[in-house]
Amino acid sequence: MKIHKWGLVLSFFLLCAALLPATAFASVKYSTYTKDSRGNLVWLQPAYFPLGVIGQNLMAPDPGNKSVQMSSPMKNPKDIFIDAKGEVYIADTGNNRIVHMTESGQLLRYITLPENPFNKPEGVFVTNDGSIYVADTGNKRVLKLDASGKVMQEYKRPESRYIPDTFVFDPAKVMVDEREFMYIAVHGSYEGLVMLDPKGKFQGFFGANGTAISPLDALKRMLYTKKMYANEVAKRPEPINSVATDKNGYIFTVTGGTATTNQLKKLNVKGDNLLRSSSKPFGETAPWDVPAEGVMTGPQLTDVAVDQSGNMIVVDQQNKYISHYDGSGNLLYFWGGASAIGSSQVGLLKSPVALDVNERNELFVLDDQENIVQVFRLSEFGQKVDQANQLTLAGRYEDSEQPWREVLRLNGQFAPAYLGLAKSAFKKEQYETAKDLFKEAGNQQGYSDSFWQIRMLWLQSNFSWIASVILLGVILYTVTNKLTAKREFRVRWRNRPKSQNRFLSNLRLALHVLKHPIDGFSAIHYENKGSYLSASIVLLGVYASLIISQFATSFSFNPKTFVDIYSTFTQFFIVWIAWIVANYLVSSIYRGEGRFKHIFIGSAYALLPYIAIGIPLAFISNVMTMSEASIYHFVGNAMTVWIGLLIFWKIQNVHNYTFGETIMNVFLTLCTMLVIGVLIFIIMGLTSDLGSLLYQMYQEVTLR
Repeated sequence: MKIHKWGLVLSFFLLCAALLPATAFASVKYSTYTKDSRGNLVWLQPAYFPLGVIGQNLMAPDPGNKSVQMSSPMKNPKDIFIDAKGEVYIADTGNNRIVHMTESGQLLRYITLPENPFNKPEGVFVTNDGSIYVADTGNKRVLKLDASGKVMQEYKRPESRYIPDTFVFDPAKVMVDEREFMYIAVHGSYEGLVMLDPKGKFQGFFGANGTAISPLDALKRMLYTKKMYANEVAKRPEPINSVATDKNGYIFTVTGGTATTNQLKKLNVKGDNLLRSSSKPFGETAPWDVPAEGVMTGPQLTDVAVDQSGNMIVVDQQNKYISHYDGSGNLLYFWGGASAIGSSQVGLLKSPVALDVNERNELFVLDDQENIVQVFRLSEFGQKVDQANQLTLAGRYEDSEQPWREVLRLNGQFAPAYLGLAKSAFKKEQYETAKDLFKEAGNQQGYSDSFWQIRMLWLQSNFSWIASVILLGVILYTVTNKLTAKREFRVRWRNRPKSQNRFLSNLRLALHVLKHPIDGFSAIHYENKGSYLSASIVLLGVYASLIISQFATSFSFNPKTFVDIYSTFTQFFIVWIAWIVANYLVSSIYRGEGRFKHIFIGSAYALLPYIAIGIPLAFISNVMTMSEASIYHFVGNAMTVWIGLLIFWKIQNVHNYTFGETIMNVFLTLCTMLVIGVLIFIIMGLTSDLGSLLYQMYQEVTLR
């Protein structure tokens, strides 16, 4: 009886343990991340779990004895494709064959061409009718095979007067659309994808990348003659690395190299990029997983796949990360990381080169260093994210609310969930809630649209009394002004004596500069008006205005939620001091008449518009929406132009320059500021090296 009771107790504890939340993710060797609305890295539970590895135990008949099977591992494979039946095709580049397997890794056949062998094939694509297209890179051709592996058609370098004579046809990847048009990614082809019709006739280049022009290149174009610029190394767009398609017929391309934008593109049949977010970089990386120094650290995207939900998945061969984006290009999550040197770990990657997904959204990742395929399945978290996001993208915002809440229950920092809930609240006309959620998600347009609705509803319900108060105020002001126009107290106020306090007089001069800049700056130069104290107070006021503007500006126009007052202080005063010193040095040489005091005071007073306009504009922005962005930016630009004109007039009047001399002074001052910045950078670098040298010498002496 006693043993029976202990058995019940033990069974009870085992049952409780079984009901505890699963912690299987602790065994996953890689981390999963996303980014919040401010670009900060956010840790997530795994979106994918590894199912296993396939392709590691391939066998083939011994050439010397066909009845004996011998190990025949893949060698430097470059591409993977999963057909409509879920079967796997791999371009086994080093073995000059196509490996055909089931999704569980059971070998079905090797596709070879004994009479006309493959030569380092790097791409494979299978149509719904079973036709197999192979990018036979070494033979500079694309082959179309039937389902049995028999050659149906061969496509070599197309002939067209639109193809440059220098064009080399080295096909790397191939994709075929429903019309049987081929899109071929060619090694080193900056012209874009080669598009061929079913008969192999050239139809044009498709989806070419743009040329990245640096500021230095733009300056060279302006200053160099045609002959000089012709001697420069030609700037070419980066070639497309891979191409894929989805069930809707969109065409997806990825680019690596030095590209920093448009690395991932979603193209329609006309070649228009449908991703509004393509101007941002694609391919995410955790900062601590960047390669060693001396290696290009930008994402090197080698392949793209599209799952059954329309999400885009890209693989970064260099940083070993796999990034997932929804159909609009918004980041969902990314995961991965390099496998330890000398060991193999399930889930970690050594050299991922290609990927694809099957009908169940299971992910197959090909590694050309391990010569295997790793298979991953969506976790509960990944499935919830996919379900909720598809409902949102389909416009079913209210239906997506519950799945997004489930996602937030699993991870309360997942930014896309806040965006989905915000859209749901907006659809239900819960605008205050939507506004807060859009802000949490970092979506300025949604925040602005919510506030527009709130403002409109408020005006509709309060317009009558607002209009009445304004009308009554105007009438009272007009009547009062007429009745008291000749009263003695108003005459005394207009003729009141001005304070003789020097400090107050200097502050009044600063205000006078706003209305009469030429008279004000002339008074600083010729009458020695103004003081360091009043100028310093103005500078502190400008600094305070910078801080207030960042704090007070509406989220619609300023997405920053954190203000670094120390960094703002340092940047503002470093630039200010550099301007004063540079302008004084240039003016001393370039026959300027102004003293250092005049430059200091005049330059400070010239910044007053930032106080007069910047602070009110920041507060007024809180009753504006992005529909009035043109007004907001016009006022901001007008303020900047006003400050620029005041600085120009200050230089002209303080130094007694002509118009042309003033322009030259400004140019030389800016050049001097640049030289000062370079010198400070060099001195700081040398000082740091000297400090390191002295410290090493100290260690040598003390340790000996």
